[in-house]
Amino acid sequence: MLVDRIGRGVGRLLPREWRLRISTARASALSARTRWRLQRLASSGRPILAGPYFGEVGFELLYWVPFLAWFADRYDVPRERIIAVSRGGASCWYSHVAARYRDVFEVMDPSEFRSRNDARIRELGEQKQIEVTALDEMLADAVTRQSARDAEVLHPSLMYALFAPFWWGHMPLAWVDAHTCFRALAVPALPPTIRVPREYTAVKFYFNDCFADAPGSRAFVDDTVRALARQQPVVSLSTGLTIDDHAACEPQLTGVIQPGYEARTNLDVQTAIVGRARQFVGTYGGFAYLAPLLGIPCTAYFSDPGGYAARHLDVARLAIERLGGGHLLDVRPAQSIDIPAGGAICSSR
Repeated sequence: MLVDRIGRGVGRLLPREWRLRISTARASALSARTRWRLQRLASSGRPILAGPYFGEVGFELLYWVPFLAWFADRYDVPRERIIAVSRGGASCWYSHVAARYRDVFEVMDPSEFRSRNDARIRELGEQKQIEVTALDEMLADAVTRQSARDAEVLHPSLMYALFAPFWWGHMPLAWVDAHTCFRALAVPALPPTIRVPREYTAVKFYFNDCFADAPGSRAFVDDTVRALARQQPVVSLSTGLTIDDHAACEPQLTGVIQPGYEARTNLDVQTAIVGRARQFVGTYGGFAYLAPLLGIPCTAYFSDPGGYAARHLDVARLAIERLGGGHLLDVRPAQSIDIPAGGAICSSR
């Protein structure tokens, strides 16, 4: 991987046309090598541990899960062979591709995981799982000991390497389309301890690269949530957990329901809430992709248009197109609030 980083640095000195030619050739070779490795996994007949995945939610929903579904379809791998490993109770995201799911928080306390993952990011200089680190190996070993000692590992680094030419802008959207299979996500059951209204808006505002922590952003969120709450009940997806670096920024208001969330099940519960909502409103990010994959209209806001990669939005819209979902994702700047009567704030752009 160090050689790859040095190579990328040197590559930036080359003319763009040369870089594109080199990247295209490299991507073709990488695709062939990836398919060979996947064919070996498929033909082994052994259980396959897919993961552990503990990166960004958006990459998990747009790339990792659809990549696994493509792998299973392309190489005729039955669900019974695949053990998906993620964190925070994301089992419903994998139910169409994996018969078994194991959670990182079953084998490691969330606070210990946060500490070890922060150390991994510092060591790697990257949040994405572009390499197999000691933390990846530790978690994979723990799961295989408990679930399938003869399992082989399909690590996310394979997916990250495969799609890197697209993220660099050297390969078209068709490159992702050729290595993914998008499926609608299942809506899990709500825990009996959590009650939601018959109709409501699911809301999740937090700060990230494209929605900066600034007075204007906070005022916009406050005004938006208040306006939504005047139209119909609002259920907040802010968990209060410190699993990642996304700080919630939603106001405490009457009419806003804030269920309690646990680290080991928070993603399942949030998915259940989004999947039953009339609409989702929040920060542009991972959960803006979750809603359309559940068939729920979404309006997502950003404050800095340079803070997000348009290519991810292209993939999200490709996924919606493949699922036949129509105009379910509306991404707009956080400048004005547009909430017509009845609370339907999603446009058909």
